[in-house]
Amino acid sequence: MKFSKTIFTILLVAISTISCSSDDGTDGVNGTDGQAGEKGATGTANVIYSAWLTAPTAVAETIDGTSGMSTSINAPQLSEDILAKGTVLVYVSFGSGTYTLPYTSTAGGFVNTITAISTAKKIKLFRFRHDAGGTVNLPTSLSWRYILIPGGVAAATSKTAKPDYAKMSYQEVCAHFNIQL
Repeated sequence: MKFSKTIFTILLVAISTISCSSDDGTDGVNGTDGQAGEKGATGTANVIYSAWLTAPTAVAETIDGTSGMSTSINAPQLSEDILAKGTVLVYVSFGSGTYTLPYTSTAGGFVNTITAISTAKKIKLFRFRHDAGGTVNLPTSLSWRYILIPGGVAAATSKTAKPDYAKMSYQEVCAHFNIQL
C-alpha cells in the first residue's frame, strides 16, 4: 500500500507541474484586435483587354442571309478555350459614349445593329439594317475594345454565381476588373 501511495503522490505532482506550466496562456492578458484593412481592388488576373483600336474599312458581306457591312479586328489572345469556356465582351466608342455590342441604334435613318462575331484570334464587326433594305456603313472613325475573360470555376460549384458581364455597363466591367477606362 505504501508503494501505491508513493506512485500516486508522484503522479499527482507530475500532473500539477504539467498543468501549471506558464505556456498555457492563462497568466497573460489578451491583446486587442487590430483594425480591419481596406478592401483591395478587384484584380485582373487572367483577364485580357485591348487598347482602343480602329478597324479597317468595312466591306459589304452577307452572313446567314443578312446583308450588312463587316470588318475585323485582331485579337491574338482570343483562344478556342476562351471561346468555349470564357466570355468575350466587345465595346464601340463614338461621340460621347461607349456601348456594349450588340448595339442597336438609328443611323442613316434606319434601325440597325452592330454585333461582334468572335473566332479564334479575330473579332468580326458586322452592321446590318433591320429592314433588310441595304446597308449602313461602319466608319473607320469608330473605336473598338475587347475584354476576354477566361473560364474559371463553373458557376454551379462556386458559392456565388459569376456576374452577367454582358448586362453590365462598360464602366461597371472596367471597375470590376480594375481596367483603365
